Amino acid sequence: MGIEVGVYARSRRYRDLEGTIPGAPRRQAISADRPGKKTLPWPVRLFLASLVVPWVGTIGSVSLYTSRVILLAMVLPCLAKWMRGASGRIRTSDIALLLFCLWSVVSLVVVHGPEFAVKPAGILFVETMGAYLVARCYIRDADDFFNMARMLFRVVAFLFPFALLEALTGRNVLLELFAAILPSFPNAGNDMRAGLWRAQVVFEHSILFGICAASALAVTHLVLGHRIPLFQRWLKTGLVGGTALLSLSSAPIAAIAVQAALMMWSALFRKNRYCWKILWCVALAAYLAVLFGSNQSPIQFYISKFTFEPATGWHRLLIWEYGSASVLNQPLFGIGFEDWARSSWMPPSVDMFWLLTTMRFGIPGGLLMVLSFFAVFLGVSFRKGLDERLVAYRTAYLIMMIAFFLVGWTVHYYGTAYLWFIFLLGSGVWLLDVGIDDGGKRQGNHGAVD
Repeated sequence: MGIEVGVYARSRRYRDLEGTIPGAPRRQAISADRPGKKTLPWPVRLFLASLVVPWVGTIGSVSLYTSRVILLAMVLPCLAKWMRGASGRIRTSDIALLLFCLWSVVSLVVVHGPEFAVKPAGILFVETMGAYLVARCYIRDADDFFNMARMLFRVVAFLFPFALLEALTGRNVLLELFAAILPSFPNAGNDMRAGLWRAQVVFEHSILFGICAASALAVTHLVLGHRIPLFQRWLKTGLVGGTALLSLSSAPIAAIAVQAALMMWSALFRKNRYCWKILWCVALAAYLAVLFGSNQSPIQFYISKFTFEPATGWHRLLIWEYGSASVLNQPLFGIGFEDWARSSWMPPSVDMFWLLTTMRFGIPGGLLMVLSFFAVFLGVSFRKGLDERLVAYRTAYLIMMIAFFLVGWTVHYYGTAYLWFIFLLGSGVWLLDVGIDDGGKRQGNHGAVD
């Protein structure tokens, strides 16, 4: 018995040291019960904090936001870490996003010439691969994901009183405080809806503030709220939802509604192993009903109905019509940053992330961005053998991504919101590396490259 205990103890110590000693499988155990005491890696903390610091500087003709400066310092070390395999296996989403950045260079060179293309292509690479790789390299297990969700909640909770004050008075106190120190984002000139001012806080626009705040809803409820008292869980969830609603914009409201509906479905049918298959069948039936029973396409139906005002939906239908024509006219390389053909009275903005990406960089660019999204989304969706905690975390991540995908048809992610979205996309890739070793212990593979 003593020998067996000693052997068991040594094998157990060996498993605990996996990934830290030469020759041992490079794996790190993921707790199946509750978060450990590890802290969020400092690159993630620094990056997330920079997203709510609205300072803007310039070097020559290049605008340097706080978050952009942070990513400039991080992108190459993270890229090297990723290439060494220190952030897990190289995934389809990694390659697709890298190819998207490379294709954008080709598109911009063809449309604008090499001299013009250098700056926007470089910025796009830093912001896209930088934000994605910070998440890929430093959110590597369930504890990291929990700590990230906790920081997202704290960021939203910090913004809440300032957003409430702005909604009640129309004065953006927090932006004024930052602007008193260094140049910051301009006030977007918020308007009033339902007797309240639309809160912008430290973001470029009230819509972007609402989208970013709303994205924390599912992870707050399902990740932070996992196995805590119901009152605390709903208090935190309500705080996030209430903060996002202060933007008084249709896109954040849609994001909240989608996440709330999916979380409700998950709670009601959590004991049914086919609950998500049933939901996909319902969604397919709704899609076919719109396709064959409406004079609009499903995309047109969605972008016209999920709006705060009917006029906004009508305007977005026109954007879809003219934007789609632009894609068909320039299918390979897109129009870059050239103006797009439209009616003379229409403003130049395109309030659809997925459409504008395709307009700018052609169908290959749009497809690569969509591929990077669904490579993670579908891979995580079909991940098997997860315990209760990891299933909750996976559900939160997928619900958050569904909201981003749907809302991306009604708003363009730019600036802070783009970095926020790309970072959160990369934050769930660790779930693809979760495996089961011979002893039945759930672990994440942190070293292999394929």
